Amino acid sequence: MRPLIKSTLALAGVVTAAAILIAATPSARIFGPPWISIEYPANPLDPSTRDAYLLVHAFHHGTPIQSTVSGKAEGLVNGERKSIALRFDSTTRPGVYALRKQWTDEGVWSLVISVAQHDSDPAQALVELSPDGGISSVRVPTRREREWTIPRPITAQEVEQSLQTRATRTAQSRR
Repeated sequence: MRPLIKSTLALAGVVTAAAILIAATPSARIFGPPWISIEYPANPLDPSTRDAYLLVHAFHHGTPIQSTVSGKAEGLVNGERKSIALRFDSTTRPGVYALRKQWTDEGVWSLVISVAQHDSDPAQALVELSPDGGISSVRVPTRREREWTIPRPITAQEVEQSLQTRATRTAQSRR
């Protein structure tokens, strides 16, 4: 075999082996941000979700993933701002996390819930709680990047507006 052909075949083999190795590593599967969805109410017949207020689903390109899940309950109680770090429990389903109630019944509350594959690209949901203790809305803020709709971080202003708007509505309805 000629040296040029031999070295070209060797280079092609190295490139192919590198591509296979990269595709097999976990980091290759995390390109792009995760996605988050909220399930409410949780299934009371599943022992791992029984008594959960809601469930958080973490996805990457439609596939459930194990993820870092974090969040805060942001509240306005008797005119005073409250913030409670939330704890999430794993369930028997991949990529599904249970949130049990950790905030009070008084006041107005919003939950800011995040799933992340790494710190730079979380997907977040803003969950507004209704006066009856249920959920009045869930929003996952997004932005367009080329042909993709991807999640964007929730701003402090969005959380504050969420609380103030509902606190004003609640005060007006009591009059």
